[in-house]
Amino acid sequence: MSSAWQPGKPDYTALKLPLPPPGRPYVITNTVMSADGKSVVDGTEQGIGSELDQRLMRELRVNADVVLNGAGTLRATGTSSRLGDKALEEIRLDLGKPPLPIAAVISRKGNLPLKKPFFTARDFPAVVYLSAETPEMRHAEIADAGRPVIKLTAGNEFLEMLRHMRQELGANVLLVEGGPTVYAALYELNAVDEAFLTLGPVVVGGADTLTAVTGKRAFTGDQARRLELLSAHPNPETDEVYLRYRIRR
Repeated sequence: MSSAWQPGKPDYTALKLPLPPPGRPYVITNTVMSADGKSVVDGTEQGIGSELDQRLMRELRVNADVVLNGAGTLRATGTSSRLGDKALEEIRLDLGKPPLPIAAVISRKGNLPLKKPFFTARDFPAVVYLSAETPEMRHAEIADAGRPVIKLTAGNEFLEMLRHMRQELGANVLLVEGGPTVYAALYELNAVDEAFLTLGPVVVGGADTLTAVTGKRAFTGDQARRLELLSAHPNPETDEVYLRYRIRR
């Protein structure tokens, strides 16, 4: 571990991240999880993390060129790339970045809520990634909502999306904010570089409640992704712990 346990709030506004690997951005994930490993309460993550956890999420966006969510997260809680603080936008400008990163969503079937701000707002840039499995009529409806739409080959969606972000959007850093199936797909590809995790002081339970990473198959012992702890900040005011890991290669 490169730093000791430190009480209070970490500073995520000026992370020193490596250069991206060939063909894709450097991928960091941001997850909030209950003490028993669940990612939602009553269908959303909002009952697990505190307002400070939400602030840290926006600080992580300072470092990102693209902020990605899956269709389920967009349907449940909405998503954007807003920072909610002009001071954070100023930090990005000082780093030579635009005020806001690009918001992105990926969907296999195109089941997207076109009345959500992701589609209707114009104060942040956004892009939609759709699998070729999306029906053509639905593809056209989504394109008519005004956001650029990128069609991806069925079965190869995430690799093509990462390649497009790096080559066409010039993204060095991708921040992934959800949901569990998106995390699972990226871990399956071994395409996650760092994981930021807020451990919330709540037990949710439930056999079918989504866990933080939920894929079609579990990794076997020799395939399980191994993590190196970079920092840990316990917060006695919220009873949360803010963890930062690097994925071991």
